[in-house]
Amino acid sequence: MKIVLGLGNPGEKYSHTRHNAGFEVLDRTAAFFHVKMKKRCFCLFRQAKLNDALLVQPLTFMNRSGDVVHRFTSKVASPGDFAVVCDNMDLAVGGLRIRMGGGACGQKGLASICEALGTPDFLRIYVGIGRPADGESVIDYVLGIENDPEKKQLYEKTLEDAARAVKKFVEGVSVEQLQQEFNRKGIL
Repeated sequence: MKIVLGLGNPGEKYSHTRHNAGFEVLDRTAAFFHVKMKKRCFCLFRQAKLNDALLVQPLTFMNRSGDVVHRFTSKVASPGDFAVVCDNMDLAVGGLRIRMGGGACGQKGLASICEALGTPDFLRIYVGIGRPADGESVIDYVLGIENDPEKKQLYEKTLEDAARAVKKFVEGVSVEQLQQEFNRKGIL
């Protein structure tokens, strides 16, 4: 069974912020399959069950995303069946990067998942959000909403493309094919 974790923070306050890219991608992926994300397990996470996959949104806040991983690891045949979707400041707005393994890149949600799994060897789907402007704090930036119309349009397209990549991943498309089709640097 494939398990795809979308990282974000629960609550309306964080809805549609840059740091909730993973949640938004899984909401869009669920829509492709005509299913909804539903709360489970004492509201620790939301999930949508597909034929051979689970889409999971941890509701433990970003930095503790790994707290729910143990509930799913028994269902994962190998690290290759596990994927995480999250924002990435090292990619420009519009950038999309699919990669197997690697470090946490300063992303505390990824670090939490690596620790919970005991390995960094799982698929990552990074949604580029770019960097804050000079003088703007990282926290304010990632917990902010994109207001520039051109960047917002590009970001929305990237969320859609990431959702299509997740759809293809759960349908069995290889990592190499996903990388060829979806990897891009972004332009802003």
